[in-house]
Amino acid sequence: MSQAERDFSDTELLRYSRHILLDEVGIEGQRKLAQSSVLIVGLGGLGSPAALYLASAGVGRLMLADADTVELTNLQRQIVHREDSLGLSKVASAQRTLAGINAEVQVLPLAERLAGEALLAAVQAADVVLDCSDNFPTRHAVNRACMMAGKPLVSGAAVRFDGQFAVFDPRVPDSPCYRCLFGEDGEASDGPCATFGVFAPLVGIIGAMQAAEALKLLIGLPGVPLGRLLTLDLRSHDWRSLRFKRDPACPVCALRQH
Repeated sequence: MSQAERDFSDTELLRYSRHILLDEVGIEGQRKLAQSSVLIVGLGGLGSPAALYLASAGVGRLMLADADTVELTNLQRQIVHREDSLGLSKVASAQRTLAGINAEVQVLPLAERLAGEALLAAVQAADVVLDCSDNFPTRHAVNRACMMAGKPLVSGAAVRFDGQFAVFDPRVPDSPCYRCLFGEDGEASDGPCATFGVFAPLVGIIGAMQAAEALKLLIGLPGVPLGRLLTLDLRSHDWRSLRFKRDPACPVCALRQH
């Protein structure tokens, strides 16, 4: 019998007690997390803290997608990986780390760059999708799959000292998608951190925000910031919130499930 099909044990009640004490979460909210599945695309700087928080919070199933292996330069900021993971696939490394944090969480490693039908199938199997990738083609592909499958998407990006964050939910009528905000003719770099550098704590902040909004979506908490792009300049710690609307001519929004 799976965790989602049985009552929490005394050990699990103790583990999640600080969540259960929250009126907004409680035992029913924690049960929703145990019954949920999240897809994380990219196990780098953003996906690392997001995966750690989602696993520790008790999300029942994490699907981890990344085709890369762990390199020494990753360890400056990709906190789910360890020195003894050098040379391993990032998903295998993350799976090992997460097992040491919460063995009750089912981790499905996908050591591939998801695309096409495989990407759509993974999105359809998730309740929430986190885009933690580092290039525009992947971001647009994930957005398109989420619109087609009707699944909420939590997007993050970080480079140098600058981060950004947004949530998209095709289940909400007239809400925008990633394509409404960013056209598909943007810079298609596969490794901006290698080119421009990145301040290590920045990805932790943005990745933790992605995990927080994913948990809110899974539990059904209000206050998800749809139609807003949050940006952070960590040099001055200035936050900006930019509002945007759905593009009525967006070809991707037309794919969403109604």
